[in-house]
This record gives sequence, C-alpha cells and structure tokens, in this order.
Amino acid sequence: MLRSVTTEWFKLRHSRISLVLAILPVMSLVIGCFNFYFNQAALQNGWYSLWTQVSLFYGEFFLPILIAICCAFVCRLEHNNRNWNLILTSPVSVSSVFMAKLIIVSLLIFIVQTLFMVMYWSAGQLFSISGAFPTETIVWGFRGWLSSVAIAALQLGFSIRIRSFAAPIGISLCAVFLGLVMYVAKIGMLFPYSLLTIGMSVLSQRDLTPAENLSFFFMNVTFIALFAAWSIHRLKHKDMALS
Repeated sequence: MLRSVTTEWFKLRHSRISLVLAILPVMSLVIGCFNFYFNQAALQNGWYSLWTQVSLFYGEFFLPILIAICCAFVCRLEHNNRNWNLILTSPVSVSSVFMAKLIIVSLLIFIVQTLFMVMYWSAGQLFSISGAFPTETIVWGFRGWLSSVAIAALQLGFSIRIRSFAAPIGISLCAVFLGLVMYVAKIGMLFPYSLLTIGMSVLSQRDLTPAENLSFFFMNVTFIALFAAWSIHRLKHKDMALS
C-alpha cells in the first residue's frame, strides 16, 4: 500500500495540479470577501458573517468541482495509452491501486482545506474583525474534509470508469444541485454532497446536536466504505471495459 501511495504521489511531481488546488479556493475567497465588503452594513456577525460569504461559493460549488478534478487527474495517466491494462495485470492488488488514489486525493483536499482556513483567518485580519477567531470553524473545515473524502470515493469510481476528463466533473456539478435540493428537503444526511453543505455549515451556522454529529460521521464513513467497495468491485470484475 505504501509503495502504491508513493507511486501516485510521484506521478504528481511535475504536474500542474497545484495551480488548480490554489486557484479555486482563492477565487472563492475573493468573491466572498467582495460580498462581505460591500454588505458590511447588513452583515453584523463578525467572523461568522465572513464565513457565510467565503464558504458559500467554496463549499457549495468550488470544492465539489475541485474534488472531481483531482479524481479525474489521478486517473488521467492510466487512461492514456491503455495503461489500466498494465496496472491491473501487475502484482499490485486492485484494492491497493484504488485506496492509494483515494489517499492521495484526500491528502490534496486536506491541503486545500488548510489553505482555505488560513486565507479565511487572513481575510478576517484584513477586515479587522473584532473578537476571537471562532474555533468551531476549524471543526467545520474538518467535517468538510471528511465529506470530501466520501465524495472523492464516489468520484474516483466515475473517473476510473469514464475515460473523459470532463464528464465526471459534469456529474459532480449535477450532484451539487441535487445535494442542494436534498438539503432543503431536510434529507441531506442521505447524500454525500449534502453532507458537505451540512458539515461546513455553509448555509446555516446552527450547531449540530451530538446525535446529528454522530449521524454525520456515521453516514460519511458508510459512504466512503460503500463507494470504495463499489469501485474496487467494478475494477476487479469489469476491467476489460477499460481497454
């Protein structure tokens, strides 16, 4: 497993994925800061008001798209020149191949989440927001990362099966709107994209109850396990479709 993870990491060394990882969070933060700056008369809740502005575009749109891009990117080399055939006939297990890709994507998203939190704190300093930095936003960032891993497990399954780079990203964008519908319908716990909205407290900064937190973590872990098992199963039994 460690060798597979190391191999996946080396594949990214000379890529430009780092530019995408930086550009999308910066774009979302800039948009949110502009909204906050021009609506400060109505936004009187300090750090929390800033969070509603910067996390809205990031958590609802940019982050899901970024996850899909990362998943498509880590599968791009295998789709070129039918490299899946070479990998699936190597002594490395299919499970290791998938889990290594999921670990790498999870690590990339963790870096992005950390960058976003640092930029959020920096924006608050720039606007001279009074009061202590709200530590609960760190919890929101972590919960957002956990939901991102669940989404990544699903998106990796799509990216492995679909040779097109853009198609899985389009699927992610459609799932974002479906997630919004399910969130509004109060059934967001049943869909990973809605869990991202809930976890990052994008649309509501209401604290989750202990029972809701437990349900949130349980559903994310369940989705990760189910999507990983589904993707690995398809790789094992439908590998010829990748030729």
